[in-house]
Amino acid sequence: MAVVSWKEILLLTGLVVGCYWNSLSCGFVFDDVSAILDNKDLRPSTPLCNLFLNDFWGTPMAEERSHKSYRPLTVLTFRLNYIFSELRASSYHLLNVVLHAVVCVLFLRVCRLFLDMTSSLVAALLFAVHPIHTEAITGVVGRAELLSSIFLLAAFLAYTRSKGADHSIVWTPIALTVVLVAAATLCKEQGITVIGICCVHEVFVAQGFTLPILVDTLLQVLRGKDGFPYAVLQTLLKLIILIISTLLLVIIRVQVIQSQLPVFTRFDNPAAVSPAPTRQLTFNYLLPVNAWLLLNPSELCCDWTMGTIPLVESPLDLRNLATLAFYSLLGVLAYHSLRHSHSSSKTVIMALSLIVLPFIPASNLFFPVGFVVAERVLYVPSMGFCVLVAHGFRIVSNKGYMKRFSWLMIGVLLATHAVKTFNRNWDWETEYTLFTSALKVNKNNAKLWNNVGHALENQNSYEKALRYFLQATRVQPDDIGAHMNVGRTYKNLNKSKEAEDAYLVAKSLMPQIIPGKKYATRVAPNHLNVYINLANLIRTNDSRLEEADQLYRQAISMRPDFKQAYISRGELLLKMNKPTEAREAYLRALELDRTNADLWYNLAIVNIEMKEPSEALKNFNHALELNSRHKLALFNSALLMQESGEPRLRPEANRRFLMYVEEEPDDANGYFNLGMLAMDANENAAAERWMRKAIRLQTGFRSALFNLALLYSQAKRELEALPVLDELLRHHPEHVKGLILKGDILMNHKKDTGGAKACFEHILRMDPTNVQGKHNLCVVFFEERDLARAERCLEETLAMAPHEEYVRRHLSIVRNKMAALSAAGHPLSPAEGATVPAKEELEARQKVEQEGDKEGRGTTDAREGAVNEKNVRKSASVGTLRDAGEDKSEHLEGSQGDKRTKSKSTKEIKDIEKKRAAALKRLEEIERILSGD
Repeated sequence: MAVVSWKEILLLTGLVVGCYWNSLSCGFVFDDVSAILDNKDLRPSTPLCNLFLNDFWGTPMAEERSHKSYRPLTVLTFRLNYIFSELRASSYHLLNVVLHAVVCVLFLRVCRLFLDMTSSLVAALLFAVHPIHTEAITGVVGRAELLSSIFLLAAFLAYTRSKGADHSIVWTPIALTVVLVAAATLCKEQGITVIGICCVHEVFVAQGFTLPILVDTLLQVLRGKDGFPYAVLQTLLKLIILIISTLLLVIIRVQVIQSQLPVFTRFDNPAAVSPAPTRQLTFNYLLPVNAWLLLNPSELCCDWTMGTIPLVESPLDLRNLATLAFYSLLGVLAYHSLRHSHSSSKTVIMALSLIVLPFIPASNLFFPVGFVVAERVLYVPSMGFCVLVAHGFRIVSNKGYMKRFSWLMIGVLLATHAVKTFNRNWDWETEYTLFTSALKVNKNNAKLWNNVGHALENQNSYEKALRYFLQATRVQPDDIGAHMNVGRTYKNLNKSKEAEDAYLVAKSLMPQIIPGKKYATRVAPNHLNVYINLANLIRTNDSRLEEADQLYRQAISMRPDFKQAYISRGELLLKMNKPTEAREAYLRALELDRTNADLWYNLAIVNIEMKEPSEALKNFNHALELNSRHKLALFNSALLMQESGEPRLRPEANRRFLMYVEEEPDDANGYFNLGMLAMDANENAAAERWMRKAIRLQTGFRSALFNLALLYSQAKRELEALPVLDELLRHHPEHVKGLILKGDILMNHKKDTGGAKACFEHILRMDPTNVQGKHNLCVVFFEERDLARAERCLEETLAMAPHEEYVRRHLSIVRNKMAALSAAGHPLSPAEGATVPAKEELEARQKVEQEGDKEGRGTTDAREGAVNEKNVRKSASVGTLRDAGEDKSEHLEGSQGDKRTKSKSTKEIKDIEKKRAAALKRLEEIERILSGD
């Protein structure tokens, strides 16, 4: 066996890079979204063992909605990509290109077993540039094909060394072959077919048998004329080892999928649910369709499901001639290669084994699969095709008069294929370019119209998307997913009536219950979302909440393991003020999936609603154990810790808020709450920094502006508070507490009684019953020496709040002052130069008002964010567990309302009492000053 030279390796690698370098600019499209973007198994926070418990898409294998594709080694490479580059698509595409180059080199090495130096290189070059491979290489999920092919070729190369120089069995290569076959199978299921290729090689190449010789040997043994020849015994022993290892792998694979086949709909593979002979005629016709794609890859399509290939319903259909021609050609090639033992026959039989055996699992001939045609599954069969082309090239080029022509033809073939491959890569740049390119090839596939609509929907082009979704319903009127997409788009366009009508059409297309037949097995999980979407739509009307609940219950009755139905129903029950039932719904969902961080998070929200903060915190922590970067759990658990008032929890709350702003650096609420924590800890510099950051991110942030001004006021930096209050009142001119604080600062520190009066009068224009604003206006009159007006003002204030003892006392003080001035013969009118209260009195009076404001801040002002921006409970909808499929936006349609914690801690209550006592003490001091006067 000739080795591969460095020049050939560089040639193949350069050709691969030249054809596929533009794939590095492509994003995640089509199945990449489910396998990469939505697959939690890629995240380092997910236990590594989950890769061996879940399918290729991250769904637990035990769930009925699982695709049953078990490829943990492929997912492991995705996870390594994520560790190094997270979700930067270029790194995923780069690794795919590198893997394809490795496959090309290994394939060249295999070709050297059957072809000469030149023709084997031709085969490898053709394989490197063949356009049929773009889906397997440029589509990131095609990595399963690439990895499986590497181990498949390595296993075959290892097996070819199992025959010693003296024709004895060498067991080490056989053991290595079994290990490599297992690895190939863990990358993709078709890897196990290399066992069949090894068996063909052993019988017809290594041992040199032909079909006549095998038949003759078998007849002699059956007649008892002779025993098994030693060579035959050796062959049988090796084949038995290979077959046993294959059976063990199959048994393990069946156990992994728990003896269940995946659930496919008639839209995925229409022929699979068709009666005989339509099913058999169609599936057999698909074989020449795949062969034609290898021969003429001019029109490639990313999706061949639904109506792409019309069913072959009659034996008189002319397409059956293509099936007959295909089988005839295959039969002739197999017959001549099996009858002769020369090198050409061995080359052809190995090429046929590479074409046929790896394609069998995807052929639909023995069991249905979830697609009609898939270009990526032709990656390994194309190796056999390339060997046949190279072998034909060798035969033709050996004829002198055809040599130049054959080289010209192979050159043109390689050049045109390379250009086609390069241009085809651009189709995979975005989902929009991919699906529009597919529509140029096929306009009878409703899924393609749906997917173009999804791409436009992701760009918020709802009107354009609607046109594609409506076209999908016209192409395939019974496509449930298309009608669901129409409904969702109408909803996004705020056309609720049209959306409901579309959902009702989709619901009417659901299969009817057949007595005695398990219903769940006949329903695609994605289609059940029609109940969720319809319920989410009608529950916006409070009078139809029970109707929505009935739809959720119907979905659950149809599929008791439908988690999303429990989750959405839990959200609805919270809205209906039924937290106990909501908790039961979430607990039922957790029985189905305890590894779902969103479920624990939503259960915590229910606990908050039920006034169970300790249980809520436990469940938030459960969510963070499963996903340490769960943004909503980080935010709300930190908020819960902050609201508890426990100083020991403050550092952990601060840490979680810091993690939250790392995840959401543009969310001003995270920085605001960090500022509030710093204020609680009397870390004024940090509090100011965080508040400023929040205000920069969110112009006019009401609570951040007020609390920053309050921070300056408490730090004796009142003049710095004024521009902050001005900004607050520019955005929120009716902010009462801001007006009160501004008025206090203007009167106490700017001596601007006019400005202060304007603030308090503005409050009273908005709310004539505001006691604090009215009382402070009375103080302004007192400051202006208008005791009579101050008296009337305080009388009005006392009438508004007859139980406020401090108002009564202040009225008494003013009246005593008026009596003292009258007895001394001083006029009471400010215009007449009445004696004003001593400076100490006014300062003390203002201290009373400020202390009262502090007390108010303890309950409302300083914690204003607790009632507004700060304590808004961020809620998650578990639709983040998106099913792969057509209807990929339903998860956006359900969300929970805001949840707030309103209880005060014991520490806060004690602080309020202390402040109230201090205020009363200062009030007594004022009374003593006035009495002394």
